[in-house]
Amino acid sequence: MNLIPQSIDDLSPEKRSALMRRSMEDVSSEYDYVRGLVRDVRERGDAAVVEGLRGLGEDIESGRLEVLPEEISAACHRVDGRVVEALRVAARNITRFHRAQREREMWSVEVAEGILAGRITRPMDRVGCYVPGGRAAYPSTTLMTVIPARVAGVREIVAVTPAGGEGDIPDVTLAALDIAGCDRVFRAGGPWGIAALAYGTETVPKVDKIVGPGNRYVTAAKMIVYGEVDIDSPAGPSESLILADDTGDPEILALDFLSQTEHDPDSAAVLVTTSRDLAARVCEWIEERAASLPRKEIIERSVAAHSHVLVARDLNQAVEFANDYAPEHLQIITRDPFIVLNRIRHAGSIFLGPYSPVPAGDYASGTNHVLPTGRTARMFSGLSVDDFIKKPTFQYLSREGLEGLKETIVTLAEAEGLPIHARAVEARFRKESDDPDHRASS
Repeated sequence: MNLIPQSIDDLSPEKRSALMRRSMEDVSSEYDYVRGLVRDVRERGDAAVVEGLRGLGEDIESGRLEVLPEEISAACHRVDGRVVEALRVAARNITRFHRAQREREMWSVEVAEGILAGRITRPMDRVGCYVPGGRAAYPSTTLMTVIPARVAGVREIVAVTPAGGEGDIPDVTLAALDIAGCDRVFRAGGPWGIAALAYGTETVPKVDKIVGPGNRYVTAAKMIVYGEVDIDSPAGPSESLILADDTGDPEILALDFLSQTEHDPDSAAVLVTTSRDLAARVCEWIEERAASLPRKEIIERSVAAHSHVLVARDLNQAVEFANDYAPEHLQIITRDPFIVLNRIRHAGSIFLGPYSPVPAGDYASGTNHVLPTGRTARMFSGLSVDDFIKKPTFQYLSREGLEGLKETIVTLAEAEGLPIHARAVEARFRKESDDPDHRASS
């Protein structure tokens, strides 16, 4: 694989820039094509969805877009009992973690005498979860998207997911949807599924928000329908940065590194360590076993294109690089990872210590694995309960409270050239001064 440690100080500006870009997806080239598909679904509904899916080789009829409850029940009975139990354990942990995210339903503060202002939380009415599929089943993503919505109190949760050539969704995906508490499931993958959720069809209901990862066409469709519905952050190929000092175990670090590269040829893995000896030993471990690795072709392409082993001159430089990289997954394997944690500003999900591998968060520790990629952790967070609630504000002003603000409001309204705004406030007190009953009571 020709994986060679390189000093951060020796990176050219061009090399560092390419490393930071990794496999960031620019889906703009797909917009024209996908926009046509989305428009077709908006105008023709189920017929356009079915035609699109048949074009992918999926045997779908209009009457079979929705998966019936009895089909889900039968699928659950076909799944291996150990897998079902593993899904239930993961679901319990994910539920427990996301319940802790819920905020108070209402809070208020007296911002000045006679002025009460506050905020309430309200869940969305209906959301759609995109569950990727096609070549593989992703029951873990099912749990990660549906459960936070359920915990948030969303009234109705629907899912769309690709079906196989016979129009069948993997049993394990249906079992996960059932365990997570999804209300309705539809055989509608790709941009057709996204458009169906955004605009609604004869069969698929229109939703308020769409969440869940997918390929570049799915991502393009989500970007196109944004505004008609809300979406989560666009997600690209999986990525991880490991920050380690000389306490790291070479074999463990090598396996953690490779576990990211086996996802996809566009996945990225980066090891940043303060120990040149450790960096060399990790590379040696990987090189010695390269020929016998499973998913060897995928790993080799990922390592060649987007993966690196870097040596920092000290922990300060390593942390600075990690924050600049803003990874989807960040592992901290140092003497005191919690000290380092306090210095991390940008990361999707953070894994502390040698016994916290990324697969723990991928599957069962409770945190969400739908995370920002491609340096978008600088401004986005992972999927959470917050993604499924709205936070309207409210206020109550007494007469005295409004009177105390009257001059301020009128002055600002007039400065902005909105005189009726000012009159709406002044009129309340003018009417009182014209009211003989009010004058007498005063």
